[in-house]
Amino acid sequence: PREEVAYVTCTYRETCIDQPDFLATIDLNPRSPYYCQVIHRLPMPNLKDELHSSGWSTGCTCFDNVTTKRNKLILPCLISSRIYVVDVGSQCRAPKLCKMIEPVDVFWKCNKGYLNVPRSLPSGDILIANMGDPAGNAKGGFVVLDGETFELKGNWENECEVVPSGYDFWFQPRHNVLVSSAGVVPRRAGRGFCPSDLKKGVYGRRLNVWNLSCRSITQCFDLGEDSLPMSVKFLHNPEAAEGYVGCALSGVIYRFYKCEASENWAVEEVIRIPAKDVTGWIMPKMPAFTADLVISMDDRYLYISNWLHGDIRQYELSKNCKPRLVGQVFVGGSILRGGPVTVCRDEELKCQPEPLVVKCKRVYGGPSKLQLSLDGKRLYVTNSFYSTWDKQFYPNMVREGSVMLQIDVDTEKGGLTVNKNFLVDFGKEPNGPCLAHEIHFACGDSTS
Repeated sequence: PREEVAYVTCTYRETCIDQPDFLATIDLNPRSPYYCQVIHRLPMPNLKDELHSSGWSTGCTCFDNVTTKRNKLILPCLISSRIYVVDVGSQCRAPKLCKMIEPVDVFWKCNKGYLNVPRSLPSGDILIANMGDPAGNAKGGFVVLDGETFELKGNWENECEVVPSGYDFWFQPRHNVLVSSAGVVPRRAGRGFCPSDLKKGVYGRRLNVWNLSCRSITQCFDLGEDSLPMSVKFLHNPEAAEGYVGCALSGVIYRFYKCEASENWAVEEVIRIPAKDVTGWIMPKMPAFTADLVISMDDRYLYISNWLHGDIRQYELSKNCKPRLVGQVFVGGSILRGGPVTVCRDEELKCQPEPLVVKCKRVYGGPSKLQLSLDGKRLYVTNSFYSTWDKQFYPNMVREGSVMLQIDVDTEKGGLTVNKNFLVDFGKEPNGPCLAHEIHFACGDSTS
């Protein structure tokens, strides 16, 4: 089915501190008079939560399973460490808050904080990755919610399995494996990006392989100093023992896969986006910052958002394990022509990209979160990564509000084109400009 409604997490943390974050419902039906407009806002009952990631209470591990009912959306808060449960099943165009777990419960029961990505486990419970302890020190791992009552059950991993940081994860039940990425030290990241932190261990470098049933780490890969592995995606085919992880600061995409002979897992570099030599920026080299990955439901294409450079890339996943770049489009970024940054040396581009204007709106910021339609023909993107870093790198976006764009995808030969008739302008919100992040569709999407 074509997506007709999208749910988008929105925060006011760096734009209007006296306004609560909210869940926006977007009309995606081209025949509707409210097409690409916010048709409902569900404000949270607290301030300064930073709604960031979101996920369904019921997952779908097989791409051809159409019986799964997704009627609850889980909203963990990156800063406050609250957990909201939203009922989107009763009225899909007007969601309602049905449960809230307070930070003190997460702190006392789990000794965790800074909650990020939620996903539904095969057991029906809900797993939420976290980035730190209650004080903001680095401490990765997972907390578990009961899939029916949404009560906080405690930590997922065994007590002896403590990872230094965490961010994202994905799993393949048929191979009894969960793969998780590293994150950043929350209390340091909250101050903004600092180049001097690059040699201080602030940014994660590990990719962890877990035994899904035993909840223990079986392998750990060091991806290099200050690589910052973040977004993790397995192929959708439930038999596939293969996935990809994007490293934000190194611009490298690794493929991880199961070795048939040894039953162990291995990683290999398959994509490297080169840094650009620049002036007018905080460092002489601007790295590619891969904020998100998404894989099409047929496992044919991999999409990458490059938040700093400003481009979205489409790679064809061929059988020889060497992804081929088949589409690229710029939707903002820090290297646009006429901006404060001058590119002195670029291994890929001959000139700096032009600014993007959609429906008379100048788009600031860079592509962050991606969501792909089930048929693979429409790629949606928002441009807020994390409010503190948004303010540092894209102050114009914070002042003007972020946007949600639609990219038309050529699913036959490859290719990306900005749809100039689609724009959700979060700068025109009734309570002032806000920052939009995670996207999910009521009918199902390519990341759940």
